[in-house]
Amino acid sequence: MHPIAFYLGTIPIRWYGVMMAAAFFAGLYTATRRARGTAVSADTLTDVTVWLMVGSIVGARIIYVTTYWKQEFADQPFSEVFMVQHGGLVYYGGLLGAFVASVAYLWWKKLAIWEVADILAPSIALGSVFGRIGCLLNGCCYGRACDLPWGIRFPSGHETQGAKVHPTQIYDALLNLLLYIGLAWLFRRKKFNGQIFALYLIGYAICRSVVECFRGDYPPDHIHAGYITSAQLLSAPILAAGVGLWYWCSRRGRPGQVKDGS
Repeated sequence: MHPIAFYLGTIPIRWYGVMMAAAFFAGLYTATRRARGTAVSADTLTDVTVWLMVGSIVGARIIYVTTYWKQEFADQPFSEVFMVQHGGLVYYGGLLGAFVASVAYLWWKKLAIWEVADILAPSIALGSVFGRIGCLLNGCCYGRACDLPWGIRFPSGHETQGAKVHPTQIYDALLNLLLYIGLAWLFRRKKFNGQIFALYLIGYAICRSVVECFRGDYPPDHIHAGYITSAQLLSAPILAAGVGLWYWCSRRGRPGQVKDGS
């Protein structure tokens, strides 16, 4: 756990913010390479990535603040709501915010929404790898008690109070890395537009639900029926949306030949 990366004068630059920036740059770079041989230009991807970035941060922060208002914000200055650099983003809120902002931009520009979504989908999974590393360095999203050899301990003063816990951030990062590799491979073999984004929704919902089984940072009111987390509840409609999108897009027809990309 090393939340501070370095200082610019007296201003602390946090690893969480550094990792989020790395996530967006890595995502844009890989998506741009993947777009080679398609009708989507690098300029289009750059433009939509800006909208995606803003939408994801706004959506993720809104959901986090509304979810944890009583625990973290009710007794704090209102300015704390905007302190994203301190951590506190809900992934599914970010996914929804990014989707709405990106679709709005692509619809406004009359661009192929699902073709662009397929190009971006593997890179979204890659971005989550960096994001979860940022969570580890920030000390958030930690796991429950663990006696396994790969369990980790956070420094003195952390909420875990020195207990050995599951490295859930690493679990999530590794699963998202595998998801990225799989989606990037399938992109060159896709049969219809929307296929890769639909698979991302399905794959991420499953991966997230698995990792949630080991999370230990939720307050009691975020655990339902004794063991189901709020994120697992949200994963169900995301999974259903992925299956529905697959079915709907597959009936719309096949795209042209997809050429090599990375």
